[in-house]
Amino acid sequence: MAHWPHSFSVIPQLPTRLEPLRELAYNLWWSWTDKAIALFRRLDPQLWEDVGHNPARLLRDVRQVALRAAADDPSFVAHLNEVVDELHAYLNKPDRWYRKTYADKETNNLVAYFSAEFGFHESLPIYSGGLGILAGDHCKAASDLGIPFIAVGLLYRMGYFKQRINKDGWQESEQIHWKFEELPLSEVRTGEAQLPLTVTVALPGRNVYVKVWEVKIGLIRLFLMDTDVPENSEDDRRITFQLYGGDHEMRVKQEIVLGIGGARAIAAMGLKPAVYHMNEGHAAFLSLERVRVGVVDHGLKFSEALQYVAASSLFTTHTPVPAGNDAFHPDLINRYFGAMVHELKITQDEFLRLGRSWEARHDEPFSMTILALRTSRQANGVSAIHGDVSRKMWQVVWPGVPHPEIPIDHITNGIHTLTWMAPEIRAMFEKACDGKPFWEDSVSSRESWKVHSKFSDEEFWTTHQALKSKLIAFARNNSRHQKLRSGFSAEEIRQASEVLEPNILTIGFARRFATYKRATLLFRDLHRLDAIVNNPDRPIQFLFAGKAHPADEPGKKLIQRIYQVAQMPQFRDRILFVENYDINVARHLYHGVDVWMNNPTRPLEASGTSGEKVPPNGGLNFSVRDGWWDEAYDGANGWAIGEEVTSPDPHIQDEFDAVSIYSLLEERVAPLYYNRDADGIPREWLKWCRHSIETVSPVYNTFRMVQDYTTKFYRGAAAHGRDFQANGFARSRGIAAWKEKIRSLWPSVRAKDVTWKVANTTKVSVGEQFKVDTKVFLGQLTPDDVRVEAYVRSAGGRDQFYTFELEPGTATGEGWTTFSGTVRAIDSGSFQFNVRVLPKHMDLIQKHELRLTTWAE
Repeated sequence: MAHWPHSFSVIPQLPTRLEPLRELAYNLWWSWTDKAIALFRRLDPQLWEDVGHNPARLLRDVRQVALRAAADDPSFVAHLNEVVDELHAYLNKPDRWYRKTYADKETNNLVAYFSAEFGFHESLPIYSGGLGILAGDHCKAASDLGIPFIAVGLLYRMGYFKQRINKDGWQESEQIHWKFEELPLSEVRTGEAQLPLTVTVALPGRNVYVKVWEVKIGLIRLFLMDTDVPENSEDDRRITFQLYGGDHEMRVKQEIVLGIGGARAIAAMGLKPAVYHMNEGHAAFLSLERVRVGVVDHGLKFSEALQYVAASSLFTTHTPVPAGNDAFHPDLINRYFGAMVHELKITQDEFLRLGRSWEARHDEPFSMTILALRTSRQANGVSAIHGDVSRKMWQVVWPGVPHPEIPIDHITNGIHTLTWMAPEIRAMFEKACDGKPFWEDSVSSRESWKVHSKFSDEEFWTTHQALKSKLIAFARNNSRHQKLRSGFSAEEIRQASEVLEPNILTIGFARRFATYKRATLLFRDLHRLDAIVNNPDRPIQFLFAGKAHPADEPGKKLIQRIYQVAQMPQFRDRILFVENYDINVARHLYHGVDVWMNNPTRPLEASGTSGEKVPPNGGLNFSVRDGWWDEAYDGANGWAIGEEVTSPDPHIQDEFDAVSIYSLLEERVAPLYYNRDADGIPREWLKWCRHSIETVSPVYNTFRMVQDYTTKFYRGAAAHGRDFQANGFARSRGIAAWKEKIRSLWPSVRAKDVTWKVANTTKVSVGEQFKVDTKVFLGQLTPDDVRVEAYVRSAGGRDQFYTFELEPGTATGEGWTTFSGTVRAIDSGSFQFNVRVLPKHMDLIQKHELRLTTWAE
């Protein structure tokens, strides 16, 4: 037998006329531009599928003969030039939203956005689920809107994992060793010699070298940290091998590389962000690095440096489940941060308190979420419900503060519409408006969506049915490959090509398989489900997809349960689990399903953003009223599961919600779908779909979301940061000294003798006003140091409160001062009131920044 000891690869050469393909391939703008995707597919349709829709790899693997043919094809070259012209027009567009809205274009308002994962496209596998997809959509919208913006993450050698479902329905994890030269990224090079940029981070007993890569997303630059370099030990090279892999110690190392390494990489490139945005707590160590720079480089005290760092930091929490928030044993933190504690010139206990509740136990874990909250003056959840849940969940960081006043706001998540809208649907919308394209000004305009949706029911239905047929073909092919690999019989493999039907009501369910998402709730009553899916007049079919974390055994059992039910004879043609859920699988589902189902345990779904991707494609939502759907649902744009009852017993709640699912499917969803006219068109169904488009799509998109972040947080945080750093950090030093004074003198502050003057002391009318007086003892403080408020709260269990500031009057002797003001009855109901005293300073960004409140006796 011949022996072949040597091998080599031959990389094709791009003909000169096709050289612009390289520019396109290395800017992910192509991933939401239909003409660009069509161009790459046109080069070699089968290879495009084989390389996972990765243009960088396509250009490495395509045959030279195919490139020559394309270069000699006038229509291909014309197509290429058209797409390149569109890219250049996009990159040079002068009148983006940010420039049109804000005149101070020369002021530094650069935002640095840190996230452990980013989901832009399946060709860049540095994401696992919703957090990464949201981060990717955030970046795309920031580019579209012209926000001054960069992003920082980790470059994972093995990504997350490739899901394989075995013959028993059990999830198996396959690791893929990605070749970075085949991904759409490039090395960051700096200096006259243009050498690859490397920074270091300190781990116990050694420095770890971190290489920096760059990805272009339209106008946005994403910088990715990579420890898989020869200078590091084998163990340290593995730090950036796998997303969410390893034990707690590995997570600490990854988060040091992300937060501290990322901050140092930005500094090494000469970039000076005005705002640092932490997307979840994984990157919170970056605040410590920024404080360290203030102490070491600028000679500030720790407390002084913390002021400007926190003033210019924003933290977004996505996790309403305590277990989803990283927390580490204090011994682990002490081992990894001993040197930094020394540099910060604080004690070990002071350092640990940064990641603990305000009144912590000595053995309390170090929470990354608490660290982020303590080092940020701006914080938010990702829906209105989630904001409220977060305020309650993290009240331990603000003890004694009424939970409605906990300074965690909310901005409801959105989607990057042009990424998730099917090309066929987008073409239909633009055709209805004489070819006028969607852009940022129109995607967030309800009127624009109405104008663009003036297509006929016939065209709408035909287009949607074609997309559903594509979905079913994709799902069948996925199932066939799974059965071939798992050793099923020839007959079972043949049957995989016959499951599902395009003319049947199709419902999709796809997400991370955490137990609170209740993926198997549909299967509580298999007898009733059998009658629903096999109804001779109104059948329904279900498509499931999703991954469980490799260490999540309960999540894997949920997947196995779905798979096993799908193998039962009565469900074999009506229920299918699609393996290896990724952006490509998700795209097919969003484009083709009729209905999107989501049934988490309330209120544990932070946003549930996947459901927002269905309305722009003509689908409807069928969901528990949690996250974004609680805000969007209006009774005619989809259905609400389980709104009839809420039980504190999860088993009872599951039973009620399961019955609600069955009843809604039988009595409302299926009858509406199968109500057809003489032409076979479900016109009332399409009326609901149009209403869903017009009510959901203009609001729940990342154009609106990123505009909200800019106006509510980015602009203010940038201004605060500049103010606190100006004149040699004068205001940082000043507010730190004032806080120290207030903390030392506050124990002597008291309030007493609250009086109010009203005709009837038990009943007042709405709008009626009454005078309130109180006496306050300030000790060595002055009236300018405090805010005295009458605090009125609902006594009926509502989170309703009002405050009315009282003004200082005359001193009454012995250190007491009278404060007076007017209280107005704003709403009806039962209320309670008292007077409280708070610290007050012009540079306090949060009302309860010092967590000091004195209530009247």
